[in-house]
Amino acid sequence: MRQPSPALRLTRLAAASSLLFAGAAAQAQTAAAPATAASAPQSQQLETVVVTGIRRSLETSVNLKRSASGLVDGIVAEDIGKFPDTNLAEAMSRISGVSIDRANGEGTKVTVRGMGPDFNLVLLNGRQMPGSNVDGSAPSSRSFDFSNLAAEGVSALEVYKTSRAGSPTGGMGATINIRTPRPFDSKETIASVGVKLVKDQSAQRLPDPEKGKNVTPELSGIYSTQLADGKFGIALIGSYQERDSGYNQANVSSGWHTFKGSDSGWGPLPNPAPEVKNRPGATDIYSVPQNMNYSFTGIHRERLNGQLVLQFRPVKELVGTLDYTMSEQKFRQTRNDISAWFNFGGQFGEYSPGPISSPIIYGEHMTNSDVAMGASRIRTKNKNQSLGLNLKWKATDALNFDLDAHHSTATSGAADPLGTSVTMGTASLNRGDTFVDFSNKFPVLSIANAPLNPALQELQGSVFGNSYQRNQVDQVQARGNWKIDADSNLDFGLSLTNVKNRSAFANVQRDTWGGGAAGGPAAMPDDIWHADSVSKYFSRIPGSNDPRLYNQMFVFNFDDLRNAAIKALGSDALLKASFDFKDDYRTTEKSQALFAQYNTGWEWGVPFEAALGARYERTKVNSPSVESIPTTVRWVSANELPITFNGTRSASRSGKYGYFLPSLDIAADVTPDTKLRLSYGQTIGRPGWSAIQGGQTLNGLARINGGEGSVGNPDLKPLKSRNIDFSAEHYYSKGSYISASYFHKSITNYIESVIANATPFDLHTPVGGTMYNQAISAGGCALTDSGCIRDYIFANFPNAPGVDVANKVITAQASDPALVFKLATQANSSRKASLNGIELNAQHTFSNGFGASVNYTRVRSGLAFKDGLVGAQFALVGLGDSGNVVGFYEDATYSARVAYNWRGKYLAANYGGTDGAQPLYVEPYGQVDISLGYNFNKNLTFQLEAINLTDEYTRTHMRTENQIGSVTQLGRRVMIGARYKF
Repeated sequence: MRQPSPALRLTRLAAASSLLFAGAAAQAQTAAAPATAASAPQSQQLETVVVTGIRRSLETSVNLKRSASGLVDGIVAEDIGKFPDTNLAEAMSRISGVSIDRANGEGTKVTVRGMGPDFNLVLLNGRQMPGSNVDGSAPSSRSFDFSNLAAEGVSALEVYKTSRAGSPTGGMGATINIRTPRPFDSKETIASVGVKLVKDQSAQRLPDPEKGKNVTPELSGIYSTQLADGKFGIALIGSYQERDSGYNQANVSSGWHTFKGSDSGWGPLPNPAPEVKNRPGATDIYSVPQNMNYSFTGIHRERLNGQLVLQFRPVKELVGTLDYTMSEQKFRQTRNDISAWFNFGGQFGEYSPGPISSPIIYGEHMTNSDVAMGASRIRTKNKNQSLGLNLKWKATDALNFDLDAHHSTATSGAADPLGTSVTMGTASLNRGDTFVDFSNKFPVLSIANAPLNPALQELQGSVFGNSYQRNQVDQVQARGNWKIDADSNLDFGLSLTNVKNRSAFANVQRDTWGGGAAGGPAAMPDDIWHADSVSKYFSRIPGSNDPRLYNQMFVFNFDDLRNAAIKALGSDALLKASFDFKDDYRTTEKSQALFAQYNTGWEWGVPFEAALGARYERTKVNSPSVESIPTTVRWVSANELPITFNGTRSASRSGKYGYFLPSLDIAADVTPDTKLRLSYGQTIGRPGWSAIQGGQTLNGLARINGGEGSVGNPDLKPLKSRNIDFSAEHYYSKGSYISASYFHKSITNYIESVIANATPFDLHTPVGGTMYNQAISAGGCALTDSGCIRDYIFANFPNAPGVDVANKVITAQASDPALVFKLATQANSSRKASLNGIELNAQHTFSNGFGASVNYTRVRSGLAFKDGLVGAQFALVGLGDSGNVVGFYEDATYSARVAYNWRGKYLAANYGGTDGAQPLYVEPYGQVDISLGYNFNKNLTFQLEAINLTDEYTRTHMRTENQIGSVTQLGRRVMIGARYKF
C-alpha cells in the first residue's frame, strides 16, 4: 500500500484543522450569546485568573514573536522544569519552518527553511556551542545533536529566522538560542522532582540478543532560590535517563553504483543483456545495488544532565552569573544482520523505463557464494561541558555593558576497549542464484539452494573501528547598549572566538572475507548459532510477507562469536581496536568580529520600528594532520582489495576569509493588532570539518575498478546568503494570531565535490597485470567475472610472486599496474541559485479551554538534486515542506494535547561522485503524538505521553523509489510520569 502524496496529506490535515476550528468557534459563539450586561462581570473576573500550563506557554511564545526585532519564533516552558515536549528537537518541529531529522525514532537535529542541520547555529544562553559525534571515520558535521540535552533543564527555545548583527555567524537557516533557568528569573524558591517510566515498543521487536528492557526510568530535579535579600541566587538542575529502543532495517548498506546506459567494464550491466528485461538504453541513467542487507539493532542509552548556576548582585547596577552545564550520553548498540553481496556478473532481472531507470528485479547467477551474517556493536560516549561567566553592568541610565566569556567542549569517543564501531562477519558458502525484488516498500531478497546449516557457518573478516572527535569553543563577547533618546538606542560590541576541532580514527581490519583462513566451519562451535526468521521483524512494512523472501537467518551473541574467533585464531590481536590514531586531523578556526546595530522608532501615520546593523567577521583556518601511509594491496575476494597501512606522515594546510554582513529589520504596527515586517540580511554557513581538514584519506578497501579517497581544502569559503523576509501578523486576541511569511535566499559560494584521478604513494594492483590479462585472453574469463579470473590465477600461477593459494590471496607486486584512486575534494563554485518559501501560521485559544494551532511551510529552490545528471553536484540537504496540526484542552485539573507532525520528501544526504553521485531522499512522513496531564493538587501532577501513536515506519530512496536506501520499522514510545513541586 503506497503512502499518500504530500498534497493529499495536507488536504486531510487542513480539513481536520478546519473542523476543529469550526466546532470550537461554534462553542465560543454559544458561550458569548448572553447579553453584554450579563457577561461583563464575568469578563472582569476572568482578567484576574492566573494563566498556567499549556496556555501560558503559548501566550508567552506569542509575546516573544510579537515583540521581537525581526522574525522570531519560540517555545517557552510551561513552568520551570516542565518543557512542553520531552525532546527539544521534537518540540522545535512544532514551529513553522522547522523540521527535524530523527534517529532511532527520536528527534536529533533540525532543518530550518530548507537549510540542513549544518547551516543552523545553536547557541546556549547566547553562546556558540560545540558539537561532536563519531562514526566509522573522521566526523564532518558541525550540527548540534539536541538529544544531548534533557528538556527539563530548558526554559525556552528561541528561533531567530532573520539575521542579527550581534549574533555569532553560521546560521544561514536560523540561529537557535537555548535558554536555561536563572535563579534571578523568579523571586520564589522553586523545588521539584519528577519521575517517568518509559516503554519503547521498538526495544521488544528485536531478536533475543538485541532485546532491551520492557520499561526504563527517567529522573529529574530542580532547585532554585535567592538569598541575602536577592543579592545571591543558586539554581541546581539534574536529570538521569535510561532508554532502551531499537529498529529493524532493510537497506542497500554498501550503496549503489550509477552508470549511463552506454557505460561498459566492471559494474555496468552487459550490453546486450539477454536476461535483463528492458535493459536501460544508451542515454539512460541507471543504478545497480552492491548488496542487500537486513539488520536488527538494539540500543541502550544513558543520559546524564546537570546545570549549576550562581548569580550575584553586589550592587543594584551589577549582576554576575557563573554557570556550568554538562551533558553525557552513553550509547550501547548491538546488531545482527544478514546480507547478500553482488559481484556484477551473470546478471538477470528487469528494469523500469528510462530516462532514469532502476531495477524492479536485480539478480545474479551464483554458485557457492556467501550468505553473509554479521554481529556488531557500537559503544560510544558523548560528553558536553560549558563553563561561562557573564557580567551585566548598568553604568548609567543610558549606558549598559555586558561581558560574556565561556569555555565549552564536546567530546565523542569509545566507551569500550574494543572500539566505537566493531563488526565481525560470518557466512555459509552455499548461496546459489540471488535476486532482489525492489517493486514494493520492502525489498525482497531471494536466494536459491542455501538452507541454513550450523555446520556450514564459518568466520570471515572483521573490522574494529575507533573514532574520536573533540570540538572546543573559547569565546569572549563584549556588548554595550547606548540609549540615545526615548526612541532610539545603539547596540555595539566585539567578539573573539577560537574553535578547535580534532577528528581521528583507526581501523584494525581482518580481511579474510573469502573465508577459510580460520579453520573453516569446523573452527566455529555450532551451539552459538540460533535459527530465526526475517519477516516477523518487519510486519509493519508492506511486502515483508512475500513468500519468495529468504526468510531464515542465524542470530548470535557478539561476545560468543569473538571468544570463538580468539580460540580459532589463537590471538585477539586483530579482534580489538587501536587507540593509536594513525589518521588524525586537527583544525583551528580563529574569528574576530565587530558589530553595531542602530534601533529606532517613529510615527509616520502608524508606529514604525527599525534596526539597522552590520557585522564584520574575519576568520583564519589552519589544519595540520597526520595521515596513514599505505604500503600493500591484496586481492582477497572477487571484488575486495584491502590496503595495508604502515606508518604515518605529517601535513598542514591553511586558509582565511572575511565578510561584511549588513542587516535591516523594519516593522510597522498598521493597526494595534496587525504588524508588518520587512527584513534584509546577509549570512554565511561554514563548511563541514571533513571539507576543510587538511589531511588526505584513502579508503582502506579498493575495488576492481580502483580506490577512493578524499583530501581536505582549508581554503574553502563559507556559503553566503542574501536574505529577504516579509511577514504579516495579526494578533486578534490573547494567545491567538494568524501570520504569513515569505522568504527568499540568494546563495553563492556553493561548495561542490571535485573528483580527480591520482596514483598516490606508488601503490600497485593485481588487476590489469600480466596474470589478470592472461586469464581473460587464454582462460576465457569475461572482463566482469573477477571470480573466474582469480580462480584461473590460483590454478595456473600457484607459485608466482604474491600468489597465496592456501589463503586465496593475491598480493600486488611492483611490476603490476598503478592503483588509481578517485580523490574527492571540495571547491567553491561560481554558480548562483536561490531558495524561496512561505510560512503560514494560525493559533487560537478558546475561552472554554480548547485551543489549536496549525502551520505549513513550503520551500522551493534550484538547489534541489537533479536526478537526471551523473556526477557530483551541489544540492541543499534538508530541502522540503513541512506542516503541523496541534489541538489541546486545558482546565484546572486536566490537560490534553494531540499533535500531528508532517514532513514532505526531502534530501537527507548528497553522496560524493567517486562512484556516481547519489542523492538520498527521505520519503514523506507523518507522526501523531499525544500528551495527557492530571493535576492531583497544586503540588502533584501526573502525565502520560505517547510518541508515534500510529506506529509509522520510515523509508529512504535514491533517484527513484525502487532504488531503496533503507526502510526502517520502529515502534511506539509511551511514557508515564509524575512531578512533585515543593
